[in-house]
Amino acid sequence: MNHFDFIVIGGGIAGASVAWELQRSGSTLLLEREPLPGHHTTGRSAAFLVDSYAGPVVGKLTRAGRSFFETPPEGFTEAPLVTPNAVLWIGRDDQRESLEKALRTGREAGAGMEPVTLAEARKLCPVLREEYVAGAIVEPSALHIDVAGLLESFLRAFRRLGGRVETKSGVERLERKGDSWEVDAGGRMLRARVIVNAAGAWCDEVGRLAGARSIGLRPLRRTAITFDGPPGVDTRTWPLVMDADEDFYFKPEGAQLLASPCDETPSPPCDASPDDYDVALAADAVQRATTLEIRHIRNRWAGLRSFVADRSPVIGMEPECEGFFWLAGQGGFGIMTSPAAARAAAGLIVNGVLPDDLSKTGLTAEMLSPARLRRG
Repeated sequence: MNHFDFIVIGGGIAGASVAWELQRSGSTLLLEREPLPGHHTTGRSAAFLVDSYAGPVVGKLTRAGRSFFETPPEGFTEAPLVTPNAVLWIGRDDQRESLEKALRTGREAGAGMEPVTLAEARKLCPVLREEYVAGAIVEPSALHIDVAGLLESFLRAFRRLGGRVETKSGVERLERKGDSWEVDAGGRMLRARVIVNAAGAWCDEVGRLAGARSIGLRPLRRTAITFDGPPGVDTRTWPLVMDADEDFYFKPEGAQLLASPCDETPSPPCDASPDDYDVALAADAVQRATTLEIRHIRNRWAGLRSFVADRSPVIGMEPECEGFFWLAGQGGFGIMTSPAAARAAAGLIVNGVLPDDLSKTGLTAEMLSPARLRRG
C-alpha cells in the first residue's frame, strides 16, 4: 500500500495548484479519474482575471493572486501566463442602473473602472450597434489567462518537486482508519493523512464517500461558441465585451471570437454538452448588440460551474471528518483565484491558519469554511 501525507482528488486547476503547494510540505499524490488532467471545467474555461467580477471573497482571492500571474516564480512557466485584455461593460438604455451598480461595485473592489462614451466604446470594439449601447464602462486592467499553460505549469512544477500524478484513477472508496485515510482508487489501495477534495462538480459525491454531509453544491452548465469575426478585421485587440446584467459576453479567441449566453442551467455532475437553445441564445445576443453576422458556428461546448448557496468558494477542513479538506465551489472563478486559493488551502492544511498576506486582505478562515454553510 502506498502511503502519502496528502492525496488530492481532482486534476483540474484547483487540484493541480494545491498539490504543488502541498508537495513542499509532504509527499503528495494527485488523482484524476479522466485520462488527462483538466478534462472538465478547467479545460473548457474562457478565463479572464477581472478585479470587479464576483463577490467580495472571490475579489480578495483574485487580487491576492494577481501578482502570481503577472510575475510567476522563476522557472514556473516557459511563456507568459497572462496578456492584457480590457473588459468593456455595455448596457442598453434600460440597463443604466445595472451599469451604475457595476461601476460602483468595481470601484469599491479596487478595480480601475471608468465610464466611456459611445464613441470611445466603438473605438475599442467597432462593431457595437449605436442604437443598442446607451452606456459603457471600461476596465483596462483585466487580463486574459492562458489556462492550458497555467495548468501545465502547475503540473510540471508539482512533478519537479517529486509529486505524483495518477490519471484514470477514480476514487471508489474512502475510509478513515486510525490517523489516516484508506483510499481505493480503481482497486489500488492508498493511504494518506489528509484527503483534499478538489473534484469540481463531483465534490459532494466525494464528500459522501468520506461520510461528510453535503455542502449543497450546485453544478450549473455554461455554454460557449466560437465563430469568425468580420472579414479582414484583426479582432485580437478587442476587449471582452460584457453585458451590464451579465446576460452574455463575447471576446477574442485567437483569430476567432468566443461568445456565451452566461447560462446557468442546473445539471448533475457529468461530461457537459451544449444545448442547441443556449447556442442560439449566444449567437442572437451578439447579433443584437453588434453588427456581426454569425453565419457559421465553428465550435460549441459546455462546462459545469459549481456553486454553493452564497456563491463563495469552500476552502476548509470538514469539521465532522478528521483529515478531510474541501477545495470546492469555485464557480466560474477557479482559474483566476487558483494561486491564492491554493495557498489558502495549503496554509489551513499544514499550519491551521491562512497565510499572513491573505489575512491582511480581510479574508478569514470562517469566510471560506464549510461550517458557514451549516449554521442554523
